[in-house]
Parts: sequence; structure tokens; C-alpha cells
Amino acid sequence: MTERATGGRTRPARGDQPDAWVLDGLLSDGHPVRIRPALRADREWIDALAGRGGDRPDPLVTGPWGRGAMAFVAVRSGTGVGVAACRLEGEPDAAALALALDDDAARRGAGALLLEALACRARQAGVHRFVARGLRGRSPALAVLRDSGLGLLERRHRDGVAAELDLTPTERYRSRCDAREAAAEAASVARILRPATVAVVGAGRRPGAVGHEVVRSLLRADFAGAVYPVNPAAGAIAGVPAVPSLAQVPTPVDLAVIAVPPDRVLGVVEEAAVAGVRAAVVVTSGFAEVGGEGVDTEHAIGEVARRAGMRLVGPNCLGVYNADPAVRLQATFALANPHRGRIALGSQSGAVGVVLSERARHLGAGISSFVSLGNKLDVSGNDLLCFWEDDPETSVIALYLESIGNPRKFSRIARRVGREKPIVVLKAGRSTAGARGARSHTAAAATSEVAVQALLAACGAIEVATLDELLDVSGLLATVPLPAGRRVGLVGNSGGPLILAADACASAGLAIPELPPAVRRRLAARLPPASAFGNPVDMTSGGDAAVLEAALRTVAADASVDALMVVVTPLQALSGAEARAAVMAVAADCDKPIVACILETRPGGEPPDGIADVPSPDRAARALGLVCGHAEWRAREAAPHAEARWAPYAAARRAVDSLLAARPDGGWLDLTDAAALAAACGLPSVPTLPADSAEAAAAVAGELGFPVVLKAGAGALVHKTERGGVALGLDSAEAVAAAYRAMARRLGEEMGAAVVQPMTPGGVETIVGLAVDPSFGPLVMFGLGGVASDLLGDRAFAVPPLDPGAVERLVAAPRTAALLTGYRGADPVDLAALGRVVSTVAAIAEHLPEVVELDCNPVVCRPDGAVVVDCKVRLAPCPPGPDPLLHMLHRLPPRRR
Repeated sequence: MTERATGGRTRPARGDQPDAWVLDGLLSDGHPVRIRPALRADREWIDALAGRGGDRPDPLVTGPWGRGAMAFVAVRSGTGVGVAACRLEGEPDAAALALALDDDAARRGAGALLLEALACRARQAGVHRFVARGLRGRSPALAVLRDSGLGLLERRHRDGVAAELDLTPTERYRSRCDAREAAAEAASVARILRPATVAVVGAGRRPGAVGHEVVRSLLRADFAGAVYPVNPAAGAIAGVPAVPSLAQVPTPVDLAVIAVPPDRVLGVVEEAAVAGVRAAVVVTSGFAEVGGEGVDTEHAIGEVARRAGMRLVGPNCLGVYNADPAVRLQATFALANPHRGRIALGSQSGAVGVVLSERARHLGAGISSFVSLGNKLDVSGNDLLCFWEDDPETSVIALYLESIGNPRKFSRIARRVGREKPIVVLKAGRSTAGARGARSHTAAAATSEVAVQALLAACGAIEVATLDELLDVSGLLATVPLPAGRRVGLVGNSGGPLILAADACASAGLAIPELPPAVRRRLAARLPPASAFGNPVDMTSGGDAAVLEAALRTVAADASVDALMVVVTPLQALSGAEARAAVMAVAADCDKPIVACILETRPGGEPPDGIADVPSPDRAARALGLVCGHAEWRAREAAPHAEARWAPYAAARRAVDSLLAARPDGGWLDLTDAAALAAACGLPSVPTLPADSAEAAAAVAGELGFPVVLKAGAGALVHKTERGGVALGLDSAEAVAAAYRAMARRLGEEMGAAVVQPMTPGGVETIVGLAVDPSFGPLVMFGLGGVASDLLGDRAFAVPPLDPGAVERLVAAPRTAALLTGYRGADPVDLAALGRVVSTVAAIAEHLPEVVELDCNPVVCRPDGAVVVDCKVRLAPCPPGPDPLLHMLHRLPPRRR
């Protein structure tokens, strides 16, 4: 399949290199399975598989990859268990489908993985329908098609069932893929966090050595399963009998902790593969993080593990921990026994994980489980999210990440998980260096930091800036209900700290409402005479525990507040312990969050029990503000996957294909082509006509009618106005011709001829843009535009797809958004028309991946509509290989070139 007909033209298919399509997925039992292009050497087992009653894939699978036919096979632990194949037929967008599966693999979901990979590859080649004939009514192949969630039309004939499958992804299809992936990921990670048998390879006799300490940690935690130190030169480690090798462990090994020198790790992983070990944690360092040969060795380790169906954490990690009383797994070498709680912690840095665990203990924010991810060769944060999603021991997920390996997959999973369990993320290692070479306003603004912020905001994850914030927010979420709003009641016993708390709340976007007269009267009847009752409620130094409890119950009962913050300085009348007891008594039967801020150091670092106790007012307010933002995100109805076809898609697709056919390597479009593409996409645009000479420009201007604008036509020209590439208000043919000649002298070959446009009536100038980050995918930008766009820097970003509510929030996000709604008596602009421009740009991001940069600047907004005055577009051919949203494991890092 090297090309497909598209609107009378042909366009190259993406990803014709078979190596790019070697994928790894998970069966429903969590066992990895390799999905790869079929080879001629597979012919024998494919024939045998079809001969056992499958729907025979016929000879099409032996044809060369990418020449009218393609086939994927599923290989589990070296054994072929399924094949899916298709070949082109007479119809321009259809291919014949054949599918054969081993019965056991069919039950475990191999067919769904094969179909997903084949459908993705076929869509890239312009195929939108699969047609299968002669299927048996109870065949595994037909069951796969029926269960896929894609549109299926069946017809029964004497020779079996004929099925036609529409490959357009639907919400039902995506939901089924998501559910299948989540269950398989959870089963896979359970091998690591819920093992019955742990073997520690490299366990030595010397205390302090990594392997020895892992064994001691397992024993101290009273691991519920069996522990086997593996050491050929020792009879026992820490009092536990040792075995010489993994092959000699008397029971199947669920988890191997590998703590041998780096030059021995690959051999141990190979030994584990032969022994049937189900998962491994490699704590040894010295691999990709040091570069050189370590990169290649790490890749080889990953390949061995994937082929054997073995999940792997690390290398270069601290280990794993699970506080579940039924497991009691402490397979680490440097983690003190954490305080048990409801927070699941994933950390890419082992040292940061230790710090977080210790701080969590002192704050009373207990840990349900912990995974040190290290180099993330295999298991990543995405895998952990799927496990923790249904883990009954976990209610909050906290992540420290230095990289997000597959951001689009993270966003998809986190959007779902965050609806039930909040996800708190501290992302380190941001940089703005990637914007230095950008040639559009949108790309220059869409830095990596901006991309992270937009990604996390889109999926409802709570982004924090420090380790303290990570713990404060996580601890708050683990102990209190979500607030219904941002109105806070402040209660304390000292005016100064309460004033500081009120200021901190205001900075965090929280409101401190005046309490109603009836509430103030009830407080006056219960508090000391000199108290303040308006909010903050200051019960003064004479307030004791009973007074504090009465004040909290009174404020909590009123509908004017959504949350309470208690700021107490321990005094003679009220100790810290008494204040905590009062907070706990009220919180026990209160459906509003209560945040305690007890200004003392707890004796011996004793953790609080059952309450959200944050050590300072500013930290408490910041944490509560972030929690309120998450509650608002969760209260918004989840936007469904876009299922309806984008109306201008066909015309826009033809325009992109035509432009790339003329320029296969892509690049910046000249203004005429950019305007034509914008019009094909449905963007309301100003007429833009080309002119390659002064005389032609004057003639075109006469056709349009004066006054007109003359612009340099080169799409790659940056900041045209500053460079003298724009001439406004030209009211005669002579003025146009003169402006053309002056512009040509000034810019030379950079001018790229010119375009002529009619003058546009004034309005509010905005910018709507699109930039595709190589890692994070597309970002849509909105802000105030025109020549002041970079000066103002007042922009907001969002990750598509955008539902109508997301479009409205994006347009309202800039600080200067009031200019759109009638600032100081001006007429409000047509926000609906502006929203349609934003929605169209978001649709371009979703449907036309070849559009990698787009600036609509300015988009002039008026009461009667919005129009794109200038449009810059850069195209690039899609990179080869599969869609990053496929429900597969992430690709192993490459070897050195």
C-alpha cells in the first residue's frame, strides 16, 4: 500500500517501514504480546492456525509489506497466536479482511489488539472499510468484529457471514479499547505490586549492600508471601535460606528484584526469562542515564523482557512498596517503613521518593503504595494510573515526573482516572529552549512548560510546583471531601495569623465571604466577648476546645461557606492536641472540607491522625485553592469523544494532499495557499489574491475595490509589519504599484511576490493558533493579537479535542478578555463567531496532522462576526509509524545509532 486515491489524487501512505510497526500490547491477563508485521517465515504456523478452524487469511499475508496487502501477527512468548490481514480490492476505500486466532489468545483479547493495529495502518493508507466474507457464525474473527465497537454491517449467505466494518473510530470503540487496556494494565502491574513470591538476585551477606537491604526490608515489613535470596555463594541471607539461581527457586517467581552489578543485569534478565519470572525490578544503575554502552544494554534488557512477557520496573530505581495488609510488600533498599494511608506515590527519582515518603509521614499523609520508576524502560506512570484506578487501597495518586513518555496517552488515561481519583503531578525538567527557532507566534509561545500546563489542565490533573505542595494537596484530598465552591470560612484564636490566612486565600483564588447576621448572632452567643464574628472568626486567646468546636459547627452549618480553614496558635486555653481533637470531632459529621493549620511543631514528629493538617496558612490556602480547581473540573460534564465527521474534512483533506504533492517535504505556505487552505477548512477569511508584479497588484486592487492592503506573499517571512512587508490603506492603482516596488526593493527575494486584500473594518484583534509539539501533540492558542501579540503575551492554551465548554473557557482565559465583552462601553463582539474560529482550528489539529503550525493573526472580532485577516501555515508530512494513541505499551528506547 504505497499510495491511495484521494479526491482524484494520490498521496503517500504513512509508515511503510515494517520495523516502525513492531508493537507490544497486553492481553487481558496482563501478559505482554508482540504485534508485528507478518514475515514469510510465519507462513507455516499461520497455515496451521487456520487449519484448526480459524477463518483462513489466504495467501495475501505472504505478499511484500506495503504492496497492496499487509498482515499483522500476534506472538506470545515466542509462539504465534494470531494473524490479521487485509488487501486492497476494487473499491477505492475498502480492503478484504481475514483474521485467524488461537482459541486461548482469542479469549484473552489478542484479536482486538490485532484489529486495532491493522485498522490504524489501513486508515493511514486511505482505507476506511474492511470487508470479510465466509465467516462462521461462531468464529473468533466475527466475535472480534462484533465486540470492537466499530460500525458493523452483517449479511448472512449460504457460505457464511459477510461483514463490513467501518473503520471510523467511534466513542463506543474508544471506550471499549480504553476499558480493555485499563484491565490488562492493572493485571500486568499487579504482578509487581501484589506478588506471592519475591526473589532477590544479588542478595549478599554484607549489611548495607543493596541486595541485602532489600531482603531485610521485605522481612521487616512481614511480607505476606515467600522470600528467596538468590546467591550461589551463600547458604542464607538475613536468616533466610538462599538458592543458587532463579531456576532453583522451588515455586514460580512472581517478582525478581535484581541488584547485581550492571554488567551482569542482562544475563540475570535472560535467566529470569527462561525461568518464567513474571516481573522484575532492576535497582542497579549504570545504563541509559550514563549514556554510551549503557543505552544499548538497557535496550537489550527491554527486548529480552518484552519477548518473555515480563514487566520490568527501572532500571536505576529504588524499588516498590505496597502497604496493603494482604501484601505488605517492602521491596526497596532505602525507604523507611512509610505511614500507611490512601496516597499512591509514583516517582521517577528514587531520592525524591524517599524525601516524599518521609515528609508524608510527618504530615500524616500516609502511603498506600509506592513505585520508583527510575529510567522507565518498561513500566511508566501510565501503567501505574491504570493499576491505581481500581486499587481499593488508593484514593489519591501523586506523581513526581521528569518526563512524560507518551503525553497523549497520559492525557487519555488521566482524564478517565481523575474523575474518580485525583491525580497530583509535580513535573520537573521544563525548558523554553525549544521555542528559540520557532517562526510563528503560536509556536514561540507554546514552550514545553506551557505544553505541560495545558496537558495537565485538560486531563484534570492538579499541577503543583514544589514537593511541599505535592504532599499538601495530596494529603488534603486524601482526608477531606471536595468543596462545592471557593468560599472559605476562617476560624482561629489569633488575629495576625488569621489576617495572613485571609491574604493567602485571596492570592489562591479563594473568597472570604461576610457571614450572615444570623450566623454572627449565634457565634456571639458562644464565643468570648472580645471575639470577631464577621469572617475571619477570631475567638481570641480565651477560646478553648469547646469554643473552637462550637464555632466550627456554627460556620460549617451555614450555606455561605464551602470550606473551613482553622488557624490555631497553641496557647494556655487551647493546646495543639485539643485543637486537632476539636477539628476531628466536627469533621466526622461534616460534608465540607476542613483544613487545619496548627502553628506548632508536633512532639517527636508525631503525625496527625485523620485530619488535613498543613503547617502554614499560605501552604494551606494554596493547597485548598488547587483542590477547589480540581473540584470545578470534576463538576464539569466529561466531554465525549468527537464522533461526528468534521463537515469541511473532505475539502480540507484534498487541499492538504494537493499542497504536499507539490511540496513533499512540506514547509511554510505562501499567503495565497495558506488563505486557500483556511477557506477549505471553513475559516472565515478575507479575500486574498496573488500578484507577482507591481502592475498585477494594481490590477487586482482595482478588481477588489479601494482601499486595499498589500502584503509580502512569503509564508516564512516573520514579523511582516516590522520588516516593511505590509502596506495599509492604499487607495489608488498608483499607490499600490508604488508600494509593491518599494516593498520589493526593501525585501528582495524574501518578499515572495505579494497578495492584495481589501481593507477590513476595525474591531478587537485576537490571535488563534495551533502548534504541534513533537512530544505533546497539538496545542491550540488564543489571545489578544495583531502587532501587539508578542508584547502583551496574554495567551491561553488548550489541548484538543475541545468541547463547546472548553472553547468558552479558552476564550475567557486571557486577562484582557474583557475587551471582547464590552469594555468601558464598547460594543461586545460576536463571541459565537469567535468560538467557531477556535473550534475550527481545534478540528484542524484533530483531523489534519500535517498542519504543524498555524497562526490566524489577527482575527478581527466585531459585533457582527469574526474574520481571519492573516493566516500563516506550515505543513509537514506525517512521521512514519503507528498512532501514539494506540492501546499498546510504549516503545522501548532506541539503541545508539
